[in-house]
Amino acid sequence: MRAPPRPLLPIAGLIAALAAGPGFAQGTPLAGNRYEDLVALFDDWRSFQRPVFRDGVPDYTPAAMRAQHQRLPEFQRRLAGIDPSAWPVTQQVDYHLVRAEMNGLDFDHRVMRPWSRMPGFYKVVLGSQTDVPAREGSVMHGAIELWTYDMPLDAQREAELRARIQAIPAILAQAKGNLTEDARDLWFTGIRFKQSESRVLTSFAARAAAHHPELAQDAERARAAVDDFRTWLEAEYPSRQGRSGIGVENYDWHLKNVQLVPHTWADQVAIVQRELDRSWAYLQLAENRNRSVPQPQPVATQAEYEQRYRQAVTDFIAFLDTAQIMTVEDYAEPALLAREGRFSPPPWEFFSEVNNRDLRPMRAHGTHWFDLARLEQEQHASPIRRVPALYNLWAYRAEGLATGFEEMVMEAGYLDEPRVRELVWILLAQRAARAMAELRMHSNEFTLQDAVDYAVKWTPRGWLAVDGSTVWGEQALYLEQPAYGTSYVVGKVDIENIITERARQLGSRFNLRSFMDGFHASGLIPLSLIRWEMTGLDDQIRALQ
Repeated sequence: MRAPPRPLLPIAGLIAALAAGPGFAQGTPLAGNRYEDLVALFDDWRSFQRPVFRDGVPDYTPAAMRAQHQRLPEFQRRLAGIDPSAWPVTQQVDYHLVRAEMNGLDFDHRVMRPWSRMPGFYKVVLGSQTDVPAREGSVMHGAIELWTYDMPLDAQREAELRARIQAIPAILAQAKGNLTEDARDLWFTGIRFKQSESRVLTSFAARAAAHHPELAQDAERARAAVDDFRTWLEAEYPSRQGRSGIGVENYDWHLKNVQLVPHTWADQVAIVQRELDRSWAYLQLAENRNRSVPQPQPVATQAEYEQRYRQAVTDFIAFLDTAQIMTVEDYAEPALLAREGRFSPPPWEFFSEVNNRDLRPMRAHGTHWFDLARLEQEQHASPIRRVPALYNLWAYRAEGLATGFEEMVMEAGYLDEPRVRELVWILLAQRAARAMAELRMHSNEFTLQDAVDYAVKWTPRGWLAVDGSTVWGEQALYLEQPAYGTSYVVGKVDIENIITERARQLGSRFNLRSFMDGFHASGLIPLSLIRWEMTGLDDQIRALQ
C-alpha cells in the first residue's frame, strides 16, 4: 500500500517556515491579510487548477501533471501568507474552502491520479443533468454537457459544439498514453462508462441530423472514437490486476483535509452500520404495524404517473409552507415540476420501485433541485460560494440534506399514511448498504463485485437488482470518488447534529423555519463549516487543521 500522504503544515507553522526563507518560490507574491486578497488568490487558483488546453484537448500528460503539481506549493504558500484570524467567521469559512480545494488537487496528484489510473475520468460527453452543483466523481475538464444544447442551435453555438466534439478523438488518443497504472476495477468501470457514452452520442447524432447534418457527422466520428477507446480498454483489462481502493490511511487524510469531515473511516463504518441497523429495525416495526393494510397499487400508466407526480409536488410544497419547515421561494415548485420524468413499466430499478408505489418520499429528496435553483436565482454574498466547490466538497451537505429530508419531513408530519413510511426506511437502508460497500472497497476488503453483492443483499425486499444499472453505476462512482457514497448517510447524521447544537443553544427560541433558512443561506459547503457559521462552534474545524 502507498504510504499515506504527509499532512500539510499547520497554518502558523507554514507562515513561520516561509519567514525563514529557504524553499520559497522565486517571484511568488506574498499575500496581504485582507479578504479581497483571498478572493484574488481564489481567482488565480481556479485558473491554475484547470489543465492547459491545446486545440480543445486538455493536457493530462505526465509532463503536464508533474508541472502542475510542482507549482501547487506556490498557491499553498500564498494562502498560508494570509492570516484570516481577525476576519468575521463567514470570511474565515471561505478561507478554509480554498484550503480544502488546494488539498484536493494535492490529493489527486499524490493518491487518486485519475488521469493515469482511472479510464472513467475521461468522460467526454454527459447526456443528462445532474441534481448536484457539479458532476459527481472525478471528471476531466472539458466534458460536454450535451443536455444543455437544444436543437436547433444558432450558428455560434453550433460552431462551438462542433469544435468540442471534433476534439474527442484526440482526447481519447491522449488518454491511451496517459493511462499507465494498474487498477483493475477502475478499468472495468471505465468500460461501462464508454458503453453509456456511445449510446449518448448515437442518440445525439440522430437528434442533430434534422437541423445540423455536419454536426451529426461529427458526433458519429466521436462515437467511433469512443467505441475504439472502449475496445482498447477491453483488450488491456485482462492484464490489470491491481487494487483500486485508496486504503484507510489515505481515506482518512481525504476526509480530514479535503472533505473537512470530522470522522475517520472507522467512525463512518460505525455510523453507517448504526443507520443500516436502524433502518432495517424500523422497517420491521412499520411492517408489523401495517400488517393488515394492503400495499399501495403501483402506478400503471403514463397519465397516472403524471397526475400522481404533480399532486405529490403540490402536497410537498404546501406541507413545507404550512408546517413552517422552511421559507418556500417562488422557484421551488417549478424546480420540482420540471423534473417529472416519465413512467417506465416493470421490471423496475430501485428508485422506480419506490416512486411507482408512492411519489411523495422522493420529492423530499428533491431538495437538490431547490439548491440548484437557489444557485441560479440568488447571488451569494461570498464570491467564493457563488460557484460550486471543487472535489465534491458539497457532497455531505447536498446529499446529506436530500437523504435526511426524507426522514425529517416524515417525522414532522408528512407521509403519515400506512405503508408510505416503510418506503422511507427502505430508502435509508439502501443508502446505508451502498455506503458500507464503498467503505469496504476503499479499505480493499471488497472488490467492485463484492460491493455490488453487499448492496444488493442489504437492500430490503430485493428491490436492488444485481444485474441492474443502478447498483453498478453507484458503486463505480463511489470507487472513483471516495466519501461520496457515505455522504448521504453520514451527512444526514451530521445535519441532525447541527440541529441539535442550535436547539440546545436557543432553547425555546429555536425555530425550525429560521434554522433551515439559515442552513440554506450558508451555501453548498462542508457541514463542519456550516456548523461553525451557524453555531459559533469551531472545535471541528480546529481539529481538522
